[in-house]
Amino acid sequence: MMRYSFETEEHDIFRKTIRKYLQNHAEPFIDTWEREKSVPLAFWQTLGEMGYLCPQVEEQYGGLGLDFGYNVVISEELERVASSLVGIGLHNDIVVPYIEAHGTEAQKKRLLPKCVTGEVITAIAMTEPGAGSDLAAIQTTAKKEGDTYIVNGQKTFITNGIQSNVVIVVVKTDATAGHKGISLLIVEEGMEGFKRGRKLEKVGLHAQDTAELYFEDCRVPVENLLGQEGHGFYYLMNKLQQERLGVAIGAQIAAEDMFETTLAYVKERTAFGRPIGTFQNTQFKMAEMATQIELGKSFIESLLVAHMAGQDIVTKVSMAKYWITENARQMAAQCMQLHGGYGFMEEYKIARRYRDIPVASIYAGTNEIMKTIIAKNIGL
Repeated sequence: MMRYSFETEEHDIFRKTIRKYLQNHAEPFIDTWEREKSVPLAFWQTLGEMGYLCPQVEEQYGGLGLDFGYNVVISEELERVASSLVGIGLHNDIVVPYIEAHGTEAQKKRLLPKCVTGEVITAIAMTEPGAGSDLAAIQTTAKKEGDTYIVNGQKTFITNGIQSNVVIVVVKTDATAGHKGISLLIVEEGMEGFKRGRKLEKVGLHAQDTAELYFEDCRVPVENLLGQEGHGFYYLMNKLQQERLGVAIGAQIAAEDMFETTLAYVKERTAFGRPIGTFQNTQFKMAEMATQIELGKSFIESLLVAHMAGQDIVTKVSMAKYWITENARQMAAQCMQLHGGYGFMEEYKIARRYRDIPVASIYAGTNEIMKTIIAKNIGL
């Protein structure tokens, strides 16, 4: 069954194919990956072999040259398995597009084919211990010395921080110019002065590797500058629409999955001699959640159509990111409650959803920042 109005028969076939693949190659192993706190590199490589990494990359760089709808299908099907697979979406939909949009021909030829095969796993390093939502406050510096940038600083909460071998690092090439002094550098594994810190212990997303990164007189060739010096802030702002739309999509799918899991449970679980789904309180809760899901689905579809048409929909994407993630967080609590004591057991999927969903209201810009953007754009 087609999910969105823009989906063709080819999208539908693609969805069925990747869903079957993940049912065989991800779902049986996700609990193990959660305990081991890592998604195996071999899984990344098989995704590449199947064409599930960066399908939008042009054929001349090893990709399939497909529209963004295929990226959406991949992200949704990965989210259905677990939110811990979010690092793959970050690679496909957030980091690699920076290289596609702003990379030199030499950078594209060298990096994109390996991004498609899974030989290269990417990350983007923005957040620092003292700078999150206020991106202009970053302290990591890059000083040019001849044909090299000397990078010093620390990044934290970096998704794919352990497994990535190519990291786009947000730096200040001019510490006196505020946001106009921000640039992007491609830092690669093995570069002198580039070190990884500890793998961070998180409340949720246990299979997703998240780390601290350190740069101590890290030497980065000037040819690893991504785009123009001093334009990094504008590149980041330009790509945030797609990143935040992706977070909203993930939260929407998480909500749908929680609802479907809980609906099946309340039909089967009995109390006082009858299924708990026959009690009015349960019916009302499920009716409310079903309505929220339909509203979210319609909103997401309208945004995807506009985004794929190249429209500027920053205000509405900010609305979707905050509203859908908040809904999903509330639904996680309600669905756990409807599961009763079993919902608190690790063997039930709702327990993992309950842990995983809160961060969606924090990353890619907190929901408070989303509301600030909306308020500004409506004239306040």
